[in-house]
Amino acid sequence: MNGKPSSNTAGMPIRCRAAIVRKPGEPLVIEEVIVAPPKSREVRIKIICTSLCHSDVTFWKLEHPPAIFPRILGHEAVGVVESVGEDVHEVVEGDTVIPIFLPDCGECTDCLSNKSNLCSKLPFSVSPYMDRDKTSRFTDMNGETLYHFLFVSSFSEYTVVDIGHVTKIDPQTPPNRACLLSCGVSTGVGAAWKAANVEAGTTVAIFGLGAIGLAVAEGARLCGAKRIIGVDVNQDKFDLGKKFGVTDFINSRDCKDKTVSQVIMEMTGEGADYCFECVGMSSLVQEAYASCRKGWGKTVVLGVDQPGAKLTLSSFEVLHSGKSLTGSLFGGLKPKSDIPILVKRYMDKVTRIWVFRFLSLTSEVKLLLS
Repeated sequence: MNGKPSSNTAGMPIRCRAAIVRKPGEPLVIEEVIVAPPKSREVRIKIICTSLCHSDVTFWKLEHPPAIFPRILGHEAVGVVESVGEDVHEVVEGDTVIPIFLPDCGECTDCLSNKSNLCSKLPFSVSPYMDRDKTSRFTDMNGETLYHFLFVSSFSEYTVVDIGHVTKIDPQTPPNRACLLSCGVSTGVGAAWKAANVEAGTTVAIFGLGAIGLAVAEGARLCGAKRIIGVDVNQDKFDLGKKFGVTDFINSRDCKDKTVSQVIMEMTGEGADYCFECVGMSSLVQEAYASCRKGWGKTVVLGVDQPGAKLTLSSFEVLHSGKSLTGSLFGGLKPKSDIPILVKRYMDKVTRIWVFRFLSLTSEVKLLLS
């Protein structure tokens, strides 16, 4: 992690291995690929550690646009800068960095405001190319273009990332911890911390106790939530959720003739102060919204639904209930300012336990992704 990469590859294509998905749902194939040198405002990164996010699984299976093949998936990672393109001043060769799917240019109105983490200079999309010139930096050994995924493509020994998607971190951060801050852990913890601003003593309901849902629970616990209700179809997730702060559990398959929102209303009297949808189903978004208390209840949508999915809400309820509904990419975090805060807290052992828990539960990976 601390060794500076050899500069004799700077400005030259690199031949390395990558895991490629050529057709939807088919096994990934390890192949040799060519990674072009970085262009202006880009960096080439040697990937040290990468993890699997459920979004990778979703797009591996997806058959229709924005699906595109062949593609190099992966977007939770940590690496070392191998070389930099022109006009890159934020990092140098040898820096330890986290590539993040959500851009943070540091220049536009959104990036300069504390009200938004949605960069307007480099708008987020599920693009198969680099941000600025809409081309790829990957080709296979036959010269065929290989498409990018979420501007990261970490299932490759080397990748090229726009500087707007790169956050420099403490090189002493354990790589198998740091890579989780690229998406899942940050999204969940950030949703409770930043997007919802969960207050001490409040009640939280989380729909879906996968990796992001568990991170929401830990974030809510750290914010001082008094009651954290987990909703899932897998009963085994209750015991797992307890380790992250979940105090109550609802198996949505055991609600009989009641909806989940009716059960939550009965449990709480008035509904949850904050609800988080972490699965990616419009029906669950509606249940989460219905589970919020009137007046100040807030529902935060984190799950990635199928393209074209629609919500149906009662206009009367929206007007008269006083509740709010909001989407939150990356948990509302600003990558270049908030991720170093999470890293520092981890390194200072303030919140070491919640990251350690994710890594120590390796036997639960299949459960988290189910």
